[in-house]
Amino acid sequence: MPKASVKRLVECKKDQLIDLVLDIEKYPEFVPFCLGAHVYERNEEGNLTLIIADLTIGKGPFKDTYKSDVKFDKKDSSIKVTNIDGPLKHLKNHWKFNDHKSGAEIYFDIDFEIRNKFLNIAMTKSFEFCLNKIADAFQKRAEDLFSKT
Repeated sequence: MPKASVKRLVECKKDQLIDLVLDIEKYPEFVPFCLGAHVYERNEEGNLTLIIADLTIGKGPFKDTYKSDVKFDKKDSSIKVTNIDGPLKHLKNHWKFNDHKSGAEIYFDIDFEIRNKFLNIAMTKSFEFCLNKIADAFQKRAEDLFSKT
């Protein structure tokens, strides 16, 4: 089961970074391996933003769509994601955002398992590389959109 964590300092405001992460339907424009995104539901309940969304991910001949439950907690500036349906046996990822004098710090933890054992083994071997490419993409997108010029 691939597990990893990434921490980045991004030159933008914390709220801008949170909005970027919650703008799921834009992921195909900048996130590597993301081929499609669809938000089914987006609701506000007190301090929570609740989203049900699909992401289609793939590379080469491999492509699959999974549905996830996304919960943004405004109180602690965190996003928790779990899988609902698709090729993942389980998915838990957690985004945490903090203010920093130079911008915003983002912490991202992910733990998942793909149902297909062959793909799970293959993904485990390339996972760190892929995760860093995705983190780079979010950082570049935030800087392109929000950095002071």
